[in-house]
Amino acid sequence: MREAIVLAGGFGTRLRSVVSDVPKPMAPVAGRPFLSYLLDDLLQQGYRHVVLATGYLHEKVEEYFGHEYHGIAIDYARETSPLGTGGAIVNGLQHCREERVTVLNGDTLFRIDHDRLLAVGDESRLTLVLRHVPDAGRYGAVEVDAHGCVTAFREKDPTAGEGLINGGIYRLHRSLLDGWPLGQQFSFEKEVMQPLRETFRAYLSDTYFIDIGVPGDYARAQTELPTL
Repeated sequence: MREAIVLAGGFGTRLRSVVSDVPKPMAPVAGRPFLSYLLDDLLQQGYRHVVLATGYLHEKVEEYFGHEYHGIAIDYARETSPLGTGGAIVNGLQHCREERVTVLNGDTLFRIDHDRLLAVGDESRLTLVLRHVPDAGRYGAVEVDAHGCVTAFREKDPTAGEGLINGGIYRLHRSLLDGWPLGQQFSFEKEVMQPLRETFRAYLSDTYFIDIGVPGDYARAQTELPTL
């Protein structure tokens, strides 16, 4: 069974000027929560169990989606204090049954081919989905070698220009987080990925991508997502 953890506990600090009363993944887009578009995509890709890792205003998410969404069974991994992305994933894994799980950012829609992701994802304990963008400096760039392995992460740099970025989707084997205790706050990106303690695979995709974390892209989502 295909399982996914969606990180849906973001405060949405940069969106506070336009969205202040719901967690960022629940920001309304053309009359629907952004998260519903993400779940629609997971449904089309064959996922039937999703764990929503919630925190800030978690009740808003639970009231809207309940425990079933168009055939997807939904569980909630609630955090009572901020756990960071790493702690949220460890918390979410407690509700998963499979050895390999897909993890997605709840404020990003990246319409990749999940059949290909799962095929590539079986080759290592972690596969990152990367996207080529004209302004990699806004996100921080990722470098990849000729064999499709991640070799380095670069900090945000406004002068960086085009490049590959972390698209906010991972395919991981749960053993990757063995040793990280439940309830500990840590960053998955900074404390697991960036040290590059082992070889991580990269899956590159040029499909539709939008991150609603800033007001400009949130406004763009209002017209683009309903037409997908």
